[in-house]
Amino acid sequence: MRFLRTATALAATLGLAATATACGSSGTAADNATAKPLDGQTVSVAAAWTGVEQKNFQKVLDAFSAKTGAKTVYISTGDNVSTLVGSKIEGGDPPDVVMMPQLGVLQQFARKGWLAPLAPAVADHLHQDFAKIWADYGTVDGTLYGLYFKAAHKSTVWYSPSALETAGVKPPATFDELLTAGRTVSDSGLPAFSVAGEAGWPLTDWFENIYLSQAGPENYDKLAKHQIPWTDPTVVAALTTLGKLFGDPQLVAGGGKGALQTDFPESVQAVFGDKPAAAMVYEGDFVGAVVSGELKKKVGEDARFFPFPAVGGGKPPVVGGGDAAVVLKDAKHKDAAQRLLEYLATPEAAEVWAGAGGFLSPNKALKPAAYPDETTRQTAQSLIAAADGFRFDLSDQAPAAFGGTQGSGEWKLLQDFLANPADVNGTAQRLEAAAAAAYKG
Repeated sequence: MRFLRTATALAATLGLAATATACGSSGTAADNATAKPLDGQTVSVAAAWTGVEQKNFQKVLDAFSAKTGAKTVYISTGDNVSTLVGSKIEGGDPPDVVMMPQLGVLQQFARKGWLAPLAPAVADHLHQDFAKIWADYGTVDGTLYGLYFKAAHKSTVWYSPSALETAGVKPPATFDELLTAGRTVSDSGLPAFSVAGEAGWPLTDWFENIYLSQAGPENYDKLAKHQIPWTDPTVVAALTTLGKLFGDPQLVAGGGKGALQTDFPESVQAVFGDKPAAAMVYEGDFVGAVVSGELKKKVGEDARFFPFPAVGGGKPPVVGGGDAAVVLKDAKHKDAAQRLLEYLATPEAAEVWAGAGGFLSPNKALKPAAYPDETTRQTAQSLIAAADGFRFDLSDQAPAAFGGTQGSGEWKLLQDFLANPADVNGTAQRLEAAAAAAYKG
């Protein structure tokens, strides 16, 4: 009954425009005003998305506006979400809604008293249509603050089918096979990997997949909570494994120096652009958005992926991520902000972006047919099937000072490691020093 009341309330709120239309075209001005329950209100939304991702999210916001009459203002935070939003909160000018890409930042903001709990209607949708783990990730100290709207499957290695066919190699099943295949591709005349090192976050994803597979989920969970140090032998072993790839100029296009000057979109373009400079690029399912949106290529034909391979006898890793919508406690338009989250919790909202590509939803009620191609459908279905079994991005679980800030913490130290992959022990020691300071704070 609770879910029935929620669905009824949502239909009453968001469906008034349709009701007014059904009554005929002779409606009065008052009728038209009733059809847009949030007319005159503005909801500001801060997020890190840029380029095609920002454009696709704007389509979702526009659909919300069409239903409710509310205007939306998008605020681009860049990669430093916590820094920009934190300064706005402390300056007395907070946005209404923030899309949180780091779990650790969500937890920090909640414990500082900066977030408002999710409205009951939003929570009802979350408990009905999402696996329990997504509510767990949005909960801090027993209170539900975050709604995960966009998910990421970060255990995918994207490749050019023609490049691998030319080299005569097949998608590998183990990390050692990946290195061998990469060298074979390089021998055929095209560097193996384009690595996005200009921002530190793709480098953390490389490490996390290796660590989860090689060290196992129990150690992964401990490291995420800093219950074991970054100088632990399992961390040193994972850095050593990662260094085999980062330290081989035959495998990394442009070497470490070139990778440090390559941002994420450029890394994808290097593989799937008109002038290929590499055969493969590792990153999450959102690579598909760049391939189809910016490069106008076909996912599944021009671009395919294989699962991140197993490392050292471990299981193939499944690392996930996501962007959680939160409402700030001091939001100027808190009610309208909660209405936006109520809309984002519906399969209707997810369908808007799903059709545009480069998007996965953790919402079980979204039909697979909403996705534009079979490759994305398979990825989405594997995410839903994993349910409570996959692991959330490790750096996103850390305090922002360590796992989510450009130019410092894990991002910067892994960039330094990319520049000097031989310094395994020194890197582990510096990671531990930075983690200890961040978790203590």
